[in-house]
Amino acid sequence: MSSGEPPSAGRSESPDPSSHATNIYDTAEAEGEGEWLDETDDDDMDFEPTTDESEDAEFFDPTDDADAEFHDADDGLSGVEIEFSMEDDHNVEDGNDTETETEAETGTRHSNAQSSSTPSATTARIQVTQNQILRLFGNGGLRGLFTTHRGYALGNPPVDEDDEADDDYGGIGRRRRRRAKKASARYPPVPSEEGRRLMGSGIFGDNEYYEDKLRKRKDRLARRLMYRELGVHADSPIRVNKLISQGLIPSSNADTIIHYNARCYSGQFSDDGNFFFSCAQDFKVRMYDTSNPYNWKYYKTAIYPYGQWTITDASLSPDNKFLAYSSIRSIVCLAPTDPTLPADAPTFLDFSDMGYRSRRNPFGGGHSHFGIWSIRFSGDGREVVAGTSDHSVYVYDIESKKSIFRIAGHHDDVNAVCFGDNSSPHILYSGSDDTLIKVWDRRSMGDSREAGVFMGHTEGLTYVDSKGDGRYVLSNGKDQTMKLWDLRKMMSTEQASKHDPASYSTGFDYRFMAFSEKEYEPHPHDCSLVTFRGHRVLKTLIRCHFSPPGSTDSRYVYSGSEDGSVYIYNMDATLAGKIDVNKATHHSRPKDPNYYTAQYDMRPNRDPDAWKTCVRDASWHPNAPVVAATSWNGWGMSTGTCTMHSWNDDAEDDEGEPKMGLRVNQRLEEDEALYDNTRTGRRTSQFRSRLRGQVARVADEDDHEGW
Repeated sequence: MSSGEPPSAGRSESPDPSSHATNIYDTAEAEGEGEWLDETDDDDMDFEPTTDESEDAEFFDPTDDADAEFHDADDGLSGVEIEFSMEDDHNVEDGNDTETETEAETGTRHSNAQSSSTPSATTARIQVTQNQILRLFGNGGLRGLFTTHRGYALGNPPVDEDDEADDDYGGIGRRRRRRAKKASARYPPVPSEEGRRLMGSGIFGDNEYYEDKLRKRKDRLARRLMYRELGVHADSPIRVNKLISQGLIPSSNADTIIHYNARCYSGQFSDDGNFFFSCAQDFKVRMYDTSNPYNWKYYKTAIYPYGQWTITDASLSPDNKFLAYSSIRSIVCLAPTDPTLPADAPTFLDFSDMGYRSRRNPFGGGHSHFGIWSIRFSGDGREVVAGTSDHSVYVYDIESKKSIFRIAGHHDDVNAVCFGDNSSPHILYSGSDDTLIKVWDRRSMGDSREAGVFMGHTEGLTYVDSKGDGRYVLSNGKDQTMKLWDLRKMMSTEQASKHDPASYSTGFDYRFMAFSEKEYEPHPHDCSLVTFRGHRVLKTLIRCHFSPPGSTDSRYVYSGSEDGSVYIYNMDATLAGKIDVNKATHHSRPKDPNYYTAQYDMRPNRDPDAWKTCVRDASWHPNAPVVAATSWNGWGMSTGTCTMHSWNDDAEDDEGEPKMGLRVNQRLEEDEALYDNTRTGRRTSQFRSRLRGQVARVADEDDHEGW
């Protein structure tokens, strides 16, 4: 160390360089004014600053030898010389000494401990290593002096919080990120207060009461059955039965797995529960007898000739005598459900026929270049309503065999339609890719305008379902939300015309893209009652429904999901249950290497041939705790399944027949090939075959009826 003048009397006389360093950087002992002169100005040094836990670290490592020579730094590191001068002048006014104030902020203060008649200056030059400087800057306390939350203390420009391009930068050893909006700020709170009010109103099921008021413990099923048998709640036996039924949510364990060689698009029970149909991409509709919901029977298949891509939807007449099903064409097929009547030659309902054909209008006044996405029978079974790809809603009269009117009321595809009331055909609902649900009253259609609008989804609609009371409506949207609406709170046509629904939509492709919650912005004019979140509406038009009044007392709403599950929600938007179809069917059929697999998952690092499940539709039996889930399911989602799930208190197996997890083909026939999967190989199949042969021989010996 070299110095121009001896240090002042107030400074330590120790020749140890560490003592000088302490005197220089210790704010409590610093005297005089220090000025930093960085001769190297090495701004491009790469270093790793210490963490905030090193705030109490000394400038020098305490493990270093105190007697070590100061110049024993690494030869590869260029030395840094710091030259400073000290000047004591008690005559300098504090108000004019701006540099003294500046140095005071950085750890060097002016001290009046000594005073003399003439000012004295001390110049000292010390040499420190690069490692020592890095330790200094890495110190948490000193680092805070060079870093602010806006990051312009070291010369960076101030960050504009409205500039989306600047989302980081600022300071030594710190990375600034833009604060993301909290989920509570983007989505309505859960549980929903409006949903709780609906649950307490009695419209959506009965409320639980507690026997143990201290612990708030609900009655178990066994206790309720005992009370019902003993007549403890004899004053309200119907209410007790409703409480018992609405608590029986089916489990994930599948009773039966029906395998199809094509993707399944929809499947529904009839209103009385005696009939079930499923639609597949092979243009076939399979019909099953479900009068016993635990033991189905196959009896018929209907065909859509000359279909395009798939069967998009199907609807059963109220009397269960006819089934209407559609494709991406303007023609709807109508087939009888009677097993004694042929189904290979259905009746064609041409929705493009408006009833006035001519040479100039060979299609009856309409045009045939549109597809049908959704159809529904009216409550009286005389009409069929359809949502089409030409942004319109058609109503077809079966008796007159023509479309009686067309409503061109949307700006994009109409993906879902339904009637508002089961007993009246006057109120219609239509959901479109323009993000709007429109309400149509056929009694006031003179100006071809809607009676009202439900606005709140920010992406297109995939499905609309009515509770059947002319009041409540449920919808599924590509913004990954399901919403409950009240007809009394719809937006008027005049008010809706002031807003452009496209301005609130991102227009992402739900078939191949993932939806980011960070990009979601709530609709400023949302008029829905409750918003349900958790399921994923991707890849296809996933459907949602109200739970039936018979088996659940209308307690829940439920939806399929792209992640392979059925989500069941309470009316306050909390999750009541989840049926994991993917887990129940995982590897439940062998992989066919010659079978074509369409790659629907375009995300990187994803195996297109892996086993995947996407639940597109689900149906709750009206009289039993049974849910049938219709899915794209299999290797690469190239095939389909229809799984039957019943309430069994989450048991892995039961003593009933047929056994749980039974794998059958579309005709409900047991197929040994379904058990020969890649995990068990052929040995399992051969073992099962031998076992069944032994059982058959024993049964034949016992009752001579065969197995």
